[in-house]
Amino acid sequence: MFADRATIFIKSGKGGDGHVSFRREKYVPDGGPDGGDGGRGGDVIFVVDDGLNTLIDYRHRRKFAAQPGEDGGKRNCHGKNGEDLILKVPAGTVIKEASSGQVIADMSGDNRRQVLLKGGRGGLGNQHYATSTMQAPKYAKPGGEARELEIQLELKVIADVGLVGFPNVGKSTLLSRVTNARPKIANYHFTTLSPNLGVVDLDGAGGFVIADIPGLIEGASEGVGLGLQFLRHIERTKVMIHMVDAAGTEGRDPVADINAINRELQAYDPKLLEKPQVIAANKIDAIYGDENEVIRTLKDTFEKDGIRVFPISAVSGKGLKELLYYVQELLSSCSREPIVYEQEFDPLAISEKDEPYTITRADDAAFVVEGPKIDKMLGYTNIESEKGFLFFQKFLKEQGILAELEKMGIQDGDTVRMYGNEFDYYK
Repeated sequence: MFADRATIFIKSGKGGDGHVSFRREKYVPDGGPDGGDGGRGGDVIFVVDDGLNTLIDYRHRRKFAAQPGEDGGKRNCHGKNGEDLILKVPAGTVIKEASSGQVIADMSGDNRRQVLLKGGRGGLGNQHYATSTMQAPKYAKPGGEARELEIQLELKVIADVGLVGFPNVGKSTLLSRVTNARPKIANYHFTTLSPNLGVVDLDGAGGFVIADIPGLIEGASEGVGLGLQFLRHIERTKVMIHMVDAAGTEGRDPVADINAINRELQAYDPKLLEKPQVIAANKIDAIYGDENEVIRTLKDTFEKDGIRVFPISAVSGKGLKELLYYVQELLSSCSREPIVYEQEFDPLAISEKDEPYTITRADDAAFVVEGPKIDKMLGYTNIESEKGFLFFQKFLKEQGILAELEKMGIQDGDTVRMYGNEFDYYK
């Protein structure tokens, strides 16, 4: 099964906690602080792997986490940094924030490596908080929290030309004839499951990449069949070839088929119809002469709008040279810049300040402040000491919690409650 979409949960590594300890040496009764720093948590990094062409690795496993940093130790020992998590994806993968659909990164063009989530910073050991007046600090800084994110991966095939048409019109045969691609070819009356890519080499002209885009059937833009999964692959193409059965062997109306596919493109994204189009009227080896009523109708209907019609035979190769050189001509008039999606959401811009916390009013009018980082800081800070309490107060200010309390109307003498600890507020 071709996999071109997956939703996964990623998590960076938590930073190791700073350590609280003191030198204990013979004949040195009051040794100074020697708590080491925690190690940095691992990052989550996406890289392009040219050997991949699907997202199948992410269809059966949904959670990925980088390694946390080790805690600091005694005797100024620094905790080991957590290993980064490297996730490999095929070129053309677009990474989006799952809930909003905003683009985080497009793994195309020169962007072959992207750090999505940074690991938490290692916490400082108590040795860093010694001063001339406080020579035995009993607190250390906890490691930075891990970052979590649910993301959606979408593979949008990178091809210059998209080959579209209803099943069994000869797209796979054409692709195998003009490129080095080897798709499975048979008289299927249903769509193939995966886009096939091939490179067309032309004498005296630049080559181009062509993709057989499957799944485009009526109702595709509304999720009928597999169409919606594959419509996204057309977004990067610059030229579209509509392929139809000019011999009528399937009993279909080629004009109606082209109009039906264009309606699906319009419904999915109106900009897709701005791309140059060309029509390949296939299977002329099954008709008498070079033209029939079907081909004349196609020309009368579409060529007045600037869409050329080329009678071809994918089996014998008749007409293919003219078609391919015309497609190359269309491509030469298009921008050669690759279509790359701009970043709309940057998870790295989220600072530790943005970690969630809540402030509510209790029945006795006390201000109740809660949040994972506050709970952790209380566990690592000796608020019984004056220095420890000032350290914790500085943390509340840096996190914007004091400003938020003032915004909520806190007054001198009001009670602030945090995980079983109560404080009287004074500005």
